Amino acid sequence: AGAAAEARFISSAKGKGLFATRNIRKGETIFVERPVVASQFLWNALYNYRACDHCLRALETAEENAQRLLGKSSLVLPHPEQCSIRKELHQQCPRCQVTYCSAECRQAALEQYHQVLCLGPSRDDPTHPLNKLQEAWRNMHYPPETSSIMLMARMVATIKQAKDKEWWIKAFSQFCNKTANEEEEIVHKLLGDKFKGQLELLRLLFTEALYDEYLSRWFTPEGFRSLFALVGTNGQGIGTSSLSQWVHACDALDLPMLEREELDAFIDQLYKDIEKESGEFLNCEGSGLYVLQSCCNHSCIPNAETSFPENNFLLHLTALEDIEAGEEICISYLDCCQRERSRHSRNKILRENYLFTCSCPKCLAQADDADVTSDEEEEGEGETDDAELEDEMTDV
Repeated sequence: AGAAAEARFISSAKGKGLFATRNIRKGETIFVERPVVASQFLWNALYNYRACDHCLRALETAEENAQRLLGKSSLVLPHPEQCSIRKELHQQCPRCQVTYCSAECRQAALEQYHQVLCLGPSRDDPTHPLNKLQEAWRNMHYPPETSSIMLMARMVATIKQAKDKEWWIKAFSQFCNKTANEEEEIVHKLLGDKFKGQLELLRLLFTEALYDEYLSRWFTPEGFRSLFALVGTNGQGIGTSSLSQWVHACDALDLPMLEREELDAFIDQLYKDIEKESGEFLNCEGSGLYVLQSCCNHSCIPNAETSFPENNFLLHLTALEDIEAGEEICISYLDCCQRERSRHSRNKILRENYLFTCSCPKCLAQADDADVTSDEEEEGEGETDDAELEDEMTDV
């Protein structure tokens, strides 16, 4: 079957959109997409969320994952055969020891960007330019993380290694570009009030670590800001978890009723205990650039959603409703709680994080509602100000 969706230019104000090329049924996978480039978040990796350095597949077994999140090494999970992690397939880079889930990922990383970024024996040397860049980024961008300087580093490394450099530059130029003012707003959002000084520091460290004559424009103040804004605007959150894979597999087991009830109760309790210990940070998290997904516009009543059911960076776009040929496919940039709030509150979040005002059918229908947030919303107001800069889909 041909592609179920294609990107089309809508207008200079809206840019591109994604449209159905045929009728799509509710529940159908519209497409599965591999990112042009992806990278785990730096704090996430530092805190031992072990993921494949290329595809972000979680590397711990479900039991190890649960033990670490609980801080309890004695925990035993029932049905261990439902865990999908195959440790015998894991491989390391022989020079710098970063870990991959398979020989295929190690090879793919090496061919695309890892030759340039491999730290070799300098892996733990704090004075190495790449380590200095990562350290500076971590000091500017604390959890909850929404982006990574290493996504930009992998873009540069990819072009440095490529035989056909123009092809890759074209691939990256497909992503939405912003005006200079909008770029400043995005950088401000990511780096806060000190952004000019911080951006300049990052640019100097980035240049020291990665400068390339061919890409000299990316290393100028304007070019670097554009690159930074491109990643800030188009980066899609990726979340993987061997524990959630195991839970999905357990949910699908055909068990006698009593056993099913016991297993469900065990899983519910496990998640409650983990939340007490580790809060909301359950997944290996990172972000990636996806050509098709980045064309999806937002709607407060989306007809599709993204997820990562394969426990790696492969993004699945799934229809939430029947979608007719020619209809625009929209996802929501807001999580479920944010979508239930008033039009005014929703647009405040969208304006701050994505620099646009929504005109989806729901917002248009509520256009005459008063521009105030209700009292209970005011109380929750502080929590969403840092609303994930990326899509809600860090949950698997």
